[in-house]
Amino acid sequence: MGLSTAGMQNWVAEPFSVGAAPEHPGMKHPFIGTEAIGRGALTRGQLRWNYRAVQPGVYIPNGVETGVLVNAEAAWLWTGRRGIIAGRAASALHGAKWVDGRTPIEIITEHTRPRSGIIVREERISDDEVMAIGEMAVTTPLRTALDLARHLRRDVAVAHLDALARATGVTAEDVLALSAKYPGARGILQARESLALMDAGAQSPRETRLRLMLIDDGLPAPGTQIRVSDGFAEAFIDMGYDEPKVGLDYEGSHHSAERRQYVYDIGRAEFIDSQGWIDIKVVAEHSRAFILRRVRAALVKRGWELPRSA
Repeated sequence: MGLSTAGMQNWVAEPFSVGAAPEHPGMKHPFIGTEAIGRGALTRGQLRWNYRAVQPGVYIPNGVETGVLVNAEAAWLWTGRRGIIAGRAASALHGAKWVDGRTPIEIITEHTRPRSGIIVREERISDDEVMAIGEMAVTTPLRTALDLARHLRRDVAVAHLDALARATGVTAEDVLALSAKYPGARGILQARESLALMDAGAQSPRETRLRLMLIDDGLPAPGTQIRVSDGFAEAFIDMGYDEPKVGLDYEGSHHSAERRQYVYDIGRAEFIDSQGWIDIKVVAEHSRAFILRRVRAALVKRGWELPRSA
């Protein structure tokens, strides 16, 4: 995918404003130091002593922690406001969870010198695949999903795709339609595999990994967020199979550490059991072999004929 600068130029934002107060104690966002000095917002001494550079010429106040959103804005300013935030940082800007604050910022822009913490991608992108979030140009949810699927290894890509789908409602069908515009692009075949596994029902990366574990073992793809109801009460199982009523719930540490959650889980488990479900609890310490053995045993108990384990 070759770089198209035409679409990018349409999204150059107005200069970042740092306000008018002399010292700006509330300035929390990245800013370009020379612009702040030129407008009289800061003196060189104030800039030197009270702020630190996070990219060449781009500063934040001492004591302000960096994270994916701060780093994305700094990277965008570093490109002279011409770059387009993409990939994992774009998904975070769209509201997706589970993006590590230390993740490199992927940005579509013209080739420049490599920078620590920034991945520059020279790629073709259409105007309708870019939107504004604040002052920044950011890939749309559809284009963000396509890039996640193209550039990340499958399991990591699917976890981020699940979170993006949950946050935005983007669907695999729509992203696959977009991918048809770029038939020869790097990673398109890989993208199609990851997109076929995307599921907005996953509520955490661990749930995604658990679902992929079942699929990779040759089992059918489980449904997610399965509603169990008796007409009065209801509960939701993380994933499972409706017909044999076999489900799986991933239990995070809060399920045992928080007393209120622990008490609730007892009643919930009894209710699900009363509706005829086998609900398998999975925790981080369980091995792949142990989980799959329990799932297969439950399905066989319910009369399923299973394919041989992968």
